[in-house]
Amino acid sequence: MSIRENVAAIRARVDAAAIESGRKPEDILLVAATKMNDADRVKEAVAAGVDACGENRVQELLEKHPKGAYEGKPVHFIGHLQTNKVKQIVGLVDLIQSVDSEALLQKIDAQAEKHGIVQDILIEVNIGDEEAKSGVSPEALPALLEKASAYSHLRVRGLMAIPPISREPGGNNVYFCAMYKLFIDIGAKKYDNVSMDFLSMGMSDDFEDAIRCGANMVRVGSSIFGARHYA
Repeated sequence: MSIRENVAAIRARVDAAAIESGRKPEDILLVAATKMNDADRVKEAVAAGVDACGENRVQELLEKHPKGAYEGKPVHFIGHLQTNKVKQIVGLVDLIQSVDSEALLQKIDAQAEKHGIVQDILIEVNIGDEEAKSGVSPEALPALLEKASAYSHLRVRGLMAIPPISREPGGNNVYFCAMYKLFIDIGAKKYDNVSMDFLSMGMSDDFEDAIRCGANMVRVGSSIFGARHYA
């Protein structure tokens, strides 16, 4: 199937899951995870109607952006972000989904101030408490949000998570539901400079489950572009 056909099929599944969870299809944002796909293939996904493009690697973002890969759609950074790479993406991306430390908050705020902008971010939560994954622990999340509320050149727009890999259908629902609870609880606390607009979770294998559990942003790569072939 072509990228256009894949996007149409995924959009139909997203819409069905949204309706099943009592929401409207337009409430769910489909982010194309564009890692290891060149600018032309990204343009195909944009033309097919994804809501945004998400890059995992700073170098790929810097290579594709001048080629107009994301033109017409917001671009998000969705991969692990090192502090020394912050200056390369602030002002270039619409949303940084993977902020998980005060050090990153400081760097993003300082760089955004230089650009005279307010950078939108999501806080990444390590909901499965996995040592190999980035993200703040659920227990440390309130303290990090308190720190984030003090910065004037960044704005927290929600949460992001990558649950543990599950080979069982519905195996990640416990993590998705835990994330949704955090999302709702934080929204009720009314931190300054923090709004719970987006809950980004769910990928190619489990985005429908994530939507049913409360996600309103999903990151889909291989189901749009085909399997990635790592050297």
